[in-house]
Amino acid sequence: MAGLNEAHTPKARLLGAELRDLRKQAGYNGRQLAAELGITQTTISRYERGARTAPADYVARVLGMFGVTGQRYDELIEFAHSASEPNMITKSGIHRNLVEISEFERDASEIIHVAPLMVPGPLQTRAYATAVMGGLKPDERNLRVELRMARREALSPPRQITAYLTEHVLHGNLGGPEVMTEQLRHLLEIASRANVDVRVIPDGQREWTLAHEGAFVLYRFPKAAPIVHLEHYRGPAFLYDNEDVRSYERALDTLPDTAMSSDQSIELMTRVAEKLEGTTP
Repeated sequence: MAGLNEAHTPKARLLGAELRDLRKQAGYNGRQLAAELGITQTTISRYERGARTAPADYVARVLGMFGVTGQRYDELIEFAHSASEPNMITKSGIHRNLVEISEFERDASEIIHVAPLMVPGPLQTRAYATAVMGGLKPDERNLRVELRMARREALSPPRQITAYLTEHVLHGNLGGPEVMTEQLRHLLEIASRANVDVRVIPDGQREWTLAHEGAFVLYRFPKAAPIVHLEHYRGPAFLYDNEDVRSYERALDTLPDTAMSSDQSIELMTRVAEKLEGTTP
């Protein structure tokens, strides 16, 4: 269907980002590639931005020109066949998932984290992230920690960052008191930035909030529809369907009323950090 090719779906964005990187690695600019393929530069730009889903025959031609073969070729062709799906669960590898998340974070104008169990990835310290990934083999853990540290760039202006943490997260003991103390001090530094708002949902909350449903991230973009990212152990799910995302946005509207204010949250994080500092050697 023609309409499917126009959708800004998560897979279309990832596919476009991969094609753009391959083009640059091959030494082509958009005009040169357009002339080689006999299509317009505007069409290539739309494919690479994910504004349109690149069709499989186009992807195959480009991959052939750039000498891409084997597993990567197969993965990208599969992406092209399924990239118009409005919602998806990614199954093609953890590292590719992290590339996709980084792409969304880079393009977003606003990112809202809801974190009932642990500090959101871009807000984590290296030691805390290492503790979170403690069950992985050393080489895999080190790689994923480095990828997570690179995601800290998503906290930079001009994008606006809001993080809703449950009080339970502050009292966690991942990595022990020293790691948690460092993490809380890092959260306090981040919360002092003009473009970041860290809010705590207090224990004993009697009313249902979206945090009861589990961790997720809402990305808002300047020129594209928002996307919801649901974290899973082996790979994330991305929701793009307008009604699905709007349901999350409506439920998010209730969180400012149930969470502590920014100042109250900072006061609580400070008290917890000071208490932990009293227990560290």
